[in-house]
Amino acid sequence: MKSIDHTNVRHFTATGFVINNNSLLLHWHSKVQSWLPPGGHIEANEDPVEALKREVLEETGLAVEVIHMGQDFGFRYPKQISSPVTILIEDINDNEIGSHQHIDMIYFCKLSFGEDPSNINPGWLWVEKEDLDKGLPLKNDKGDYDPPPEDVLILASHAFEAVNLII
Repeated sequence: MKSIDHTNVRHFTATGFVINNNSLLLHWHSKVQSWLPPGGHIEANEDPVEALKREVLEETGLAVEVIHMGQDFGFRYPKQISSPVTILIEDINDNEIGSHQHIDMIYFCKLSFGEDPSNINPGWLWVEKEDLDKGLPLKNDKGDYDPPPEDVLILASHAFEAVNLII
C-alpha cells in the first residue's frame, strides 16, 4: 500500500474575525497552542461563507454576518458570495493525520442583529482593541500568558477598521 505524502495534503478552511464594538472574539486553541478566532473546515457542498457561519455558530454560539469586502458585479447569475479578505496557507501538525496545510479563507464579521455578545460559549473571550493594539498577552487555559500571533493582531486591526466603516 502506497503511503500518502501529507506535506501535499491540503484542507480548505474559513476563519472569521468577529468584531463587536471595540472587541474581537478569540479563544485559546489548545491543539495549536495559540489565541485564534473562530473557524474550521469547509465541508462537502458548503461554500466558504456557509462554512464560516456554521463554524462560528457551532464554536461560539453566536450568529454572524460577513462583511462584504469585494466588488459586487451586480449580475443575477451565477450567485456571487463575499470574497475573503485574504487567503492564508498554514502549516498544520496534527497527531492524527500528520503534517498538512490549511488553505484558510479569512473573513471579517459582525454579530447578527439582535445577538447578545455575552451569550458566548465557554472558552471564548472578547478582547479589547486597545489590548490587541498593544499585543498584550492573554491568560490561557493553563494559567499562562501568551500574546495572540502576529497575523491575528494585524488582521484584527484591519477587521476593526472594516467593520467600523459599515456600522
